[in-house]
Amino acid sequence: MADQKPPKRCRLVLITPANHSADDLEQKIGAALEGGDVASLIVPIFDLHEAEFQSLCGRIVAIAHAKGVAVIISGDTRIAARVKADGVHMEAGKAALADAIDRLQDKMNVGAGGIKTRDEALDLGEARPDYIFFGRFNYDNTPEPHPRNLGLAEWWAEMIEIPCILLGGSQVDSVVTAAETGAEYVALSAAVFSEGLDPREQVSRVNELLDQKAPRFES
Repeated sequence: MADQKPPKRCRLVLITPANHSADDLEQKIGAALEGGDVASLIVPIFDLHEAEFQSLCGRIVAIAHAKGVAVIISGDTRIAARVKADGVHMEAGKAALADAIDRLQDKMNVGAGGIKTRDEALDLGEARPDYIFFGRFNYDNTPEPHPRNLGLAEWWAEMIEIPCILLGGSQVDSVVTAAETGAEYVALSAAVFSEGLDPREQVSRVNELLDQKAPRFES
C-alpha cells in the first residue's frame, strides 16, 4: 500500500482476468487492493478491441493509482502512455523489446515475457528490461506453478540481477512454492479473481503466507 514500506520478500503482482466486464473488474480490483500489499497490476488485452482496452486500462489506472499501486499494460505502448500507466509488458521478441526500452526508459518501466527457455530469457535479458516474466497469461489453471516456470525462475533468481515475476497457480498457497525459488514477485490471477472468491480475502491470505514463509531479501 502507498503508506507502507514494501516488505523485503517476494511480493504479489496481480494479473487482471479475461472475460469480465469493466464494471466487474473495477469491483474486483478495488476489493483486491484493500487486501494488503500489491506491487503492481498487469493488464493483458486478451480479445478486447483497442478502444475497449484503452477505456478499461484508464479505469484500472485510476483505481490502482489511488492505492499507490503501479499498472503495467501488456503489449501496447501507445495505450500505456495515453492512460499514464507505469509500465508496459512486451512479448513481441527482442527487437520490439529493445525499441520500447529505448523509447520509454525515461518514462515508464518495460518488462519482458513470452519466455520458454533459458536461452530466450538470456537473449531478452541482454536488452536490460526492468523485469522478466515466467509464465503465460490465463494459463494459471493448475494449483501450483508450472514446473518449467519454477525451474526458470529459480535459475534466473540465482544467476541474474534483473528481477523476475513468476506466475503462480490457481491456489493462493502456490505463492509459497513461488517464493522459494527466490523470485522477487509472484503473479496471481485465478487464485484471486475466480468466481466465488473474495479478492480482498485472497490478497490478505497471500500476504499472510508470504510474511510467514517467504525467504527474506537482503537490504
